[in-house]
Amino acid sequence: MTTVLLVDDQPLLRTGLRLVIESEPDLVVVGEASDGAVALEQVAALAPEVVLMDVRMPGVDGIEATRRIVAEHPSSRVLVLTTFDLDEHAFAALRAGASGFLAKNARPAELTDAIRTVASGSSVVAPRVVRRMLDLFAPHFPTGAGDQRDGALDPRLRSLTPRELEVLRCVAEGLSNAEVAQRLVLSATTVKTHVGNVLAKLGLRDRVQAVIAAYETGLVGRGGDGPR
Repeated sequence: MTTVLLVDDQPLLRTGLRLVIESEPDLVVVGEASDGAVALEQVAALAPEVVLMDVRMPGVDGIEATRRIVAEHPSSRVLVLTTFDLDEHAFAALRAGASGFLAKNARPAELTDAIRTVASGSSVVAPRVVRRMLDLFAPHFPTGAGDQRDGALDPRLRSLTPRELEVLRCVAEGLSNAEVAQRLVLSATTVKTHVGNVLAKLGLRDRVQAVIAAYETGLVGRGGDGPR
C-alpha cells in the first residue's frame, strides 16, 4: 500500500481527495492536515510516502512546508496541487523540492497515477515543462541564477566531470536519455550512469531538480542557452 497524507485547508476538498484515493486498492490515506504546520507534525508522526500538498494555506504555506519536509523527511515525497498547471506557485514548489505538481481540476485517474509515480521515486512533471517555467518565472525569484557571465564554473558544479557537465546541459534542455545519447554519441546505459552520478554528486532527487540546478548555477540560461 502507498501511504498518502492530505494537506489542504478546505475540508470538503480533502474529503473528495480521500474518496478518490481510497477507491484504489493500492493507495491509502493515513492522515490529513489543514495547514503546513500540522502537515509537518503529521509527516514526522506518520512518515507517509506521498504528501499531497496545497500551496495557499494560512500560517505555514505549502511552499515552506514542502521545503522543510524535503529537508527533514527525505523518504516522504511531495506532490503539489495547484490552481493552474503553469504558475509561479507550482514553480516555487519545484524549487522547494516537490517531486511534481498537478492541477486541481485533474481527472481522478491522473491524480492516482501521479501519486504512484511520485511514490516510485520519479517526477510527474517533464523537464521540458520545467524549462518553460524557468523562462516564465525564474527571473522574478531572488536567486543568483544566470550570474555566471564570466565563464567561471559555479562551485556547486566543480565535482562534475566535463562529460557530466555536458549531460547536465542536455538534461536541462529537457532531453531524454535516448536523445542525450544521440547528441553526445554515447550509449543509453552510459547516459543513465552519468545522470545518476550528476544527481548523486549534487544531492538532487530527480531530473526536474537537475534542470533547476543547471539554471541556478548559470550552467544554462533562459531558453536553454549556455552561460554568457
